[in-house]
Amino acid sequence: MSKTDTRVLTAHVPVPLADQMDRLAGKLERSRAWIMKQALSSWVAQEEERDRLTREAMADVK
Repeated sequence: MSKTDTRVLTAHVPVPLADQMDRLAGKLERSRAWIMKQALSSWVAQEEERDRLTREAMADVK
């Protein structure tokens, strides 16, 4: 998949969270989409690391 390939994802978020994102996007002079990509990328990386550490710990127990 090339960098230009994308897929649209839709999520319902609480209004206060959407408002916070809009304020942050304005402060950073970035789009809401940029904020969402950054947040989602960080979350996925965090979850992958958590999974890796869990599997490593389970292997150590064995």
